[in-house]
Amino acid sequence: MEAIVRAIDVGFGNTKYVLAAQGGRVECAHFASIAYDSAHDNSNDALGSKRKTVCVPVGGMWYEVGPDVALAADGFVGRNHHDDYMRTPEYRAFTAGALHFMKVDRVDLLVLGLPVVDYMRRRADLQKAMTGKFEVGRNRTVEVKRVLVVAQPQGAMYAVFGDQANAKLRNGRTLVIDAGSRTFDWLVTLDSKVVGKMSDSVNRGVHDILLKIAAAIASETGRGYLNLEAIDRALRSRKPLRAYKRSVDLKKFDNTIEKIADQAVSMLHGKLGATDDLEHIVVVGGGMHLYRASIRRKFPEIAISEVDEPLYANVKGFQLMGEQYVRENPQLFATAPARVEVAQIGA
Repeated sequence: MEAIVRAIDVGFGNTKYVLAAQGGRVECAHFASIAYDSAHDNSNDALGSKRKTVCVPVGGMWYEVGPDVALAADGFVGRNHHDDYMRTPEYRAFTAGALHFMKVDRVDLLVLGLPVVDYMRRRADLQKAMTGKFEVGRNRTVEVKRVLVVAQPQGAMYAVFGDQANAKLRNGRTLVIDAGSRTFDWLVTLDSKVVGKMSDSVNRGVHDILLKIAAAIASETGRGYLNLEAIDRALRSRKPLRAYKRSVDLKKFDNTIEKIADQAVSMLHGKLGATDDLEHIVVVGGGMHLYRASIRRKFPEIAISEVDEPLYANVKGFQLMGEQYVRENPQLFATAPARVEVAQIGA
């Protein structure tokens, strides 16, 4: 029986997952990393048309997640932008929700990611916690038999370097930058191998930008404002934000965005030290549109490559890494017992 490999990238902003993969082609989807909790399964309580969500049980509570989660809003949006994110019930709910939408009954190898800064100290705990049976809602259970955890930008690195069109990026020193919701991650590679001590993360992601803008809007209007999702949508669409019956042109906050982006890129630059041998920069991540200009200013002479669908770059790479792992270790997938496997950064 062929091993089923799937990948999930549970981010602070969005949960990305693989729907199908065949012949190197990977089909992905995502939903916002927002969950609404309740004491019972209320996914069928919607008025009017049915929403595309699922309620999954975790720790005696039910958590509604999915693409239409905004329709389940109850006035409070809980966010888990902290170091123990992977230990929260919401993290497990996002994983279970992704497994639900994959429409599989088992996963022989599930590939997950962690920020670079958390990878070494949290990978074993995450692998252990995510191995086993998941209740994925609507009376369904999915068993995850094995878990492989990698550093998040490794996914993008694997996807980019594996593309024959990007063969030139495999030689010399390359910088892979991943701008996420909470963390701004980077990997340095030398001839396609990770230079671990030069790779790191800083908590200066998109969430910090959204909070700064929200505080400025609250100050301007004299009323509390924390609709970070609306700010994010307006920044991506480059359209005015509607708040308290008025339009807010977010271009006025360009300096605020630039300041935070510059701080993140400066931290990266300081970690790198000398950059005279840097040949290429690859940028990925759902927040890259806010950091691109700062990266170009800091590295004006280095060619910067972008990927199609940067939001999915990591999870696509996770999938390809998982498939490669199965090909290289067929004996691990010929027997039933589940074990936890540890992926070394740079391996």
